[in-house]
Amino acid sequence: MINIKHLLQVAAAWISIVYIVCFAGVALFPTSRELFMRYALHSNIALGQSVLTLTTFITGLIIWNVVAFLAVGLFALLFNKIKK
Repeated sequence: MINIKHLLQVAAAWISIVYIVCFAGVALFPTSRELFMRYALHSNIALGQSVLTLTTFITGLIIWNVVAFLAVGLFALLFNKIKK
């Protein structure tokens, strides 16, 4: 049985760290967005100007934490409900 509360806390910490590193990476190396699109997603899209503000940082952090909570919560629910 998975401790869901602890798992969600770990997921929140993990996704927050990853988001901060990615946000800082794009802030320090703006061309990394285009390189990611080209080599990881196999797309060549003009992304326009970079919008890095405190508002976009906080909003993105909240959105990614909600997505992580939903994904990890679903995983824990399925793990605890499905019998071996």
